[in-house]
Amino acid sequence: MEQELKNLIKVWISALISISYCYYIPHRIKSGVPRLLSLCPVLTLFLVLPLCFTSVHLSLITAFFLTWLANFKLILFSFDKGPLIPLPTSLSRFICFTCFPIKAQQNPKSQNHLPKMVFTIKVVIFCLLLHLYGYTQNLSPSLLMALYFVHLYLEIEIILSFIKNVVCIFLGCDLEPQPNKPYLATSLQDFWGRRWNLMVPAILRPAIYAPMRRVSERRMSSGWALFPGILAAFIVSGLVHELLFFYLTREMPTWEVTLFFVLHGVCTAAELAVKKKKKMMVQRWQLSPVVSRMLTVGFVIVTGGWLFTPQLIRSGVIERCTNEALLVVDFFSQKLFILLGLFRTSVE
Repeated sequence: MEQELKNLIKVWISALISISYCYYIPHRIKSGVPRLLSLCPVLTLFLVLPLCFTSVHLSLITAFFLTWLANFKLILFSFDKGPLIPLPTSLSRFICFTCFPIKAQQNPKSQNHLPKMVFTIKVVIFCLLLHLYGYTQNLSPSLLMALYFVHLYLEIEIILSFIKNVVCIFLGCDLEPQPNKPYLATSLQDFWGRRWNLMVPAILRPAIYAPMRRVSERRMSSGWALFPGILAAFIVSGLVHELLFFYLTREMPTWEVTLFFVLHGVCTAAELAVKKKKKMMVQRWQLSPVVSRMLTVGFVIVTGGWLFTPQLIRSGVIERCTNEALLVVDFFSQKLFILLGLFRTSVE
C-alpha cells in the first residue's frame, strides 16, 4: 500500500507537469497536425501511467481520467475543438477540465440540499452492499449478478459525485452532474446520450461521431448518415473499454466488451431508425415510461451480464475491487469511531 501511494504521487505530479506544458506551449502552435505532434509525448505518457499501479481503483481512475478523458480532450484541443476551447482562463481550470469528467453549468441553479441527501443515502447503501459479499455463497447467480451491477453503478456514481463536489469548491463554479439518473432512461438513446457518464458522449460527438457523419454524407443523405456515426462512436468506446480492462486485468483482450458496445450501437441505431421511419406508429403505440424504463435498464443489465462483467469476474477484478473498497470503508469507520471517542471524552 505504501508503494502504491508513492506511485500515486509520482504519477499525478507527472500528469500535472504534462498538462501544464499543454497549457503554456501547444496552444501557441498552429492548430491541426503541428499542435497534435507537440502533444504526442504527453498522449503517450498518459497511455503508460496506469500501468504504474496494481490497485484496481487507482489503475481505473488514472486510466479513465488520463488515458481516456485527457487524451481525447487534448486531441480535440489540437484541432481547436472540444471542451478545452475556448482556452480556460487559468492553469488550475485547464488542469481540472482536462483530467476530470466535469463541465461548467451554463445556467447555474439555486442550491438544493436534496442531492447531498441522495448522495449520503447512496454511500450508506454502497457500504451495506459491500458487506453482503460475505454471504455470496447463499445468493443465486442472477442475484449476485444484480449485486455486481448495483455495486459498479454506485461506486462510479460516488466517485464522480465526490470529484465533482471537490472541483466545484476548488474552482468556485457550478458543474453539471455526470451520471443523470441512468435508471430512469426510457430508451438506449436516452441512456447513452443523456444519462450515463455524460462527459464521454460529449467527447465522442466531436471526436468520432461528427467526422464520421460528415464522411458518410458524401455517400448518403444527411438523415441516414448519422447511423455510421453512431456505430463508429460505440466501436471506439468499446475499444477504449478494452484498454481500460487491460489495465485492470493485465490480460489480453477477449473482445467481449467491444461486442457489448457494438451490440448497443446497433440497437441504438435500430431504435433511431424505427423512430425515424415509423414516427406516426411510434406515437400511436408509444409505451408508458415505466415499461420503457424497465425494458431499457433490463436490456443493459442482461447484455452487461452476458458480455461486460464476465471478464472482470473471471480475472478476479470484482473481488479485488470489493476488498479494496472494504478496506477504505473500514479505515474511515475506525477513524470515525476514534473521533467520536475523543469527542465524548472531551465533553465529559
